[in-house]
Amino acid sequence: MPSDGAPADDPPTGWRIGELGRRVGLSPDVLRAWERRYGLLRPRRSRSGQRLYAPGDEARVRRMQAHMARGFSPAVAARLALEEARPEPERPGAAAPPEPDGTPAPPPADLAALAADLRSALHGLDEAGAEHAFDRLLAGFALDTVLRDAILPFLADLGECWARGELTVGHEHFATAVIAGRLHALARGWDAGVGPRAVLACPSDERHELGLLCFALALRGRGWRVCYLGADTPTGAIAGVAAQLDAELVVLGAVRAEPLVGIADELAAVGAGRELYVGGRGASAALAERLGARRLPLDPIAAADLVSGGRPA
Repeated sequence: MPSDGAPADDPPTGWRIGELGRRVGLSPDVLRAWERRYGLLRPRRSRSGQRLYAPGDEARVRRMQAHMARGFSPAVAARLALEEARPEPERPGAAAPPEPDGTPAPPPADLAALAADLRSALHGLDEAGAEHAFDRLLAGFALDTVLRDAILPFLADLGECWARGELTVGHEHFATAVIAGRLHALARGWDAGVGPRAVLACPSDERHELGLLCFALALRGRGWRVCYLGADTPTGAIAGVAAQLDAELVVLGAVRAEPLVGIADELAAVGAGRELYVGGRGASAALAERLGARRLPLDPIAAADLVSGGRPA
């Protein structure tokens, strides 16, 4: 008891930043950047000086993620999340706040069930159903989680189904068109901010870009400013854009080796004075070494983490 007879404050409780990151599907580096840059998080200090985060912080992060999923830039999404904040529980384990009409908050969505809904709709050529499943995935989970645990596994399965003759070329084109449209919509404003610049492209004769799009979105979420050139881009155009923007990073994605082999002699201009990476199934370790580039993991989320390692988000 203090000398004036007033009761002592309860010691602060909460999560450390690693646990908060696990809950929302973001790295601690990204959370620290959002705290520093946008004031999104409001940690308290434990008696030992550790920064502790509460459910209110998690709620603001999830609101920011939801706005980014709808296409807003990180800065705008953070402002909207802060403006929309309403009284929330500030201790882990406290009850979730009621919805505005007084009903309890709905239970968390089931990722596997929503991914199955998306798969069923796309296989059934049901665009409205696919859009609805996609909306629910983005509303319920961090973008990295949606990409890693729903979109990328679906794309891998789609290719296998087509190879086994279980789906037609028409089904494959329909599904990739719907997903590409949503991913491109999420990319609006991804050149905003003050982070390092990256130029992303598929080389000439490479038209499969969905893996590169997933990587671009993950990279944007880690604070990079992305200039996305897309499929079938000539080497000279990539080099020119990288030079004009003074980009720190150039990433080429290919699902076949041939487009990368075809530009081996031209890549010196692309990589001059900047980091050069290659990714996708077409980028073997031996080919990356021949190109004078570093090879990225096949998982676009892991690739974004690798590229961002040691950099401020």
